Amino acid sequence: MHANSRTIASRQTGIHDQLAVRVARHAATAFRKPIAAHSQQAFDTSIAIWQERGAGPLILDAGCGVGLSTHHLATQFPDHFVLGVDQSADRLSRATHWPQPSPPNLLLVRANLVDYWRLLHAGRIRLARHYLLYPNPWPKIGHVGRRWPAHPVFPTIIALGGQLECRSNWRIYIDECAAAMSQLTGVPVATEAFDAVSPITPFERKYRDSQQTLWRCRIALSPR
Repeated sequence: MHANSRTIASRQTGIHDQLAVRVARHAATAFRKPIAAHSQQAFDTSIAIWQERGAGPLILDAGCGVGLSTHHLATQFPDHFVLGVDQSADRLSRATHWPQPSPPNLLLVRANLVDYWRLLHAGRIRLARHYLLYPNPWPKIGHVGRRWPAHPVFPTIIALGGQLECRSNWRIYIDECAAAMSQLTGVPVATEAFDAVSPITPFERKYRDSQQTLWRCRIALSPR
């Protein structure tokens, strides 16, 4: 990717005024969307592989795209098992661009994230670390419900425990993520700028090289 990324433009200038209402409603209401058969199969297969390889502490790279971040995380945490989950077969097919062979503690999974998160929770599987790296920002005001902090699945994300980190090049997204984390846990969560000295995703490198400020929020969640 070339260093020509445009900054995100939106008429929204701060945290969406409906975010807190949405978060409260989702926390109080069971999310009952049926699980897709292909997601169930992918979940069952991936968890079986994790268990066969020793069932060490689990890291989830949610929406891993082409898998570069998953590769970095597996190298950084060799005593953990790293699952990279994405719904796009095309993106996952490009994971062969990274150094081969892949670390033995890495597995890429094609599945719907909303399904996969809920299956982890239903299976009482808790995470050691959990990453949401540069999700689609959906910057239009009317698209707030498509952002993870305002999505019905966000309480499930929190319930998976572990060290949860979200990164974006749009500060409002991180402000909303931090606000939703705080609302659901009662723990203050801050938005912070950071320098990606060694970018771990193609987007992170592109945004950095385009001189954009990168933002993140992090919280240490207790196992549930």
